[in-house]
Amino acid sequence: MPLFYAADTMNFLRKVRAGRVVNAFKVLLSYYYSRIRKRPVMWGLPVSISFEPTTACNLRCPECPSGLRAFSRPTGNLREDFFRAAIDQLYRELVYLIFYFQGEPFINPAFLDMVSYAAKKGLYTITSTNGHFLNEANARRTVESGLDRLIISVDGATQDVYEAYRIGGKLDVVLQGAKNVVEWKRKLKSSKPHIVFQFLVVRPNEAQIPDIYRLAREIGVDEVRLKTAQVYDYEKGNPLIPVQEQYSRYRKLPDGTFRIKNKLLNHCWKMWHACVITWDGLVVPCCFDKDATHRLGDLKNDPFRTIWAGTRYQEFRSALLKGRNQIDICTNCTEGSKIWA
Repeated sequence: MPLFYAADTMNFLRKVRAGRVVNAFKVLLSYYYSRIRKRPVMWGLPVSISFEPTTACNLRCPECPSGLRAFSRPTGNLREDFFRAAIDQLYRELVYLIFYFQGEPFINPAFLDMVSYAAKKGLYTITSTNGHFLNEANARRTVESGLDRLIISVDGATQDVYEAYRIGGKLDVVLQGAKNVVEWKRKLKSSKPHIVFQFLVVRPNEAQIPDIYRLAREIGVDEVRLKTAQVYDYEKGNPLIPVQEQYSRYRKLPDGTFRIKNKLLNHCWKMWHACVITWDGLVVPCCFDKDATHRLGDLKNDPFRTIWAGTRYQEFRSALLKGRNQIDICTNCTEGSKIWA
């Protein structure tokens, strides 16, 4: 599959506005200035925000709090009126809006209405789904909503391998859902959403990587992305860690134990350009804080701009500039130091 996707790129460029470019430059400049000074400065607003449509999920994936029903925080659905009020505060500077944190977005009955609202604000919208709710009606509504990118988790090319991780899932339902979206794109003459098969590489499925590319081509999916899996108990090995090291976040040491491959550098691009907002309005640092233990603010009590530049946020940024290894959610992170949107 190609590395450059012209239709998706052109669609993204149509979302670019002068104010968003200026804001992104201010954020980037403040990030590098903070790294040099070893003290946090923030001159812009986030380029990307993840909103959590719901904590509910129909599957029981073994490394997921939603799947395990293991949250310590309250669970529920994002309210549409609350979402609209938050977006009205942010859309002028924001570029990416990701409808995902925990849970399956399509379970929230107002999900596609919220996508439509964001699309009308000129935002590039993304969601990640397990693909079980893309029946004919939802597939059509997904295309009509203006969603820009649809990530479908397909972690196996046969049912037995797929359900080893996606417990309770039906691969044939997921593949049919992808076909439905492809067909409605054709019928409605739409270039979006850009459809991605995301393949979470774990030991049970790593031999099927060529097969997922074949399935994507047959269905008409735009892109395949291989994703490394985060596992919680990795030090002594884990049956989910792939044998092929290029697909693993972890390296096996001579004594048989495992460690994360990347160095834990004392800076984090995500803490300057992005954040996560839970279904009930809590602002948390990133997607690694699945239980919202680091609560940097609450949109029910304060406007986002106050939270983003507030004391708790700046203290958290300061702590990671001093030592990310002292922050629990950072110790199993392989992403924070990379610059991407």
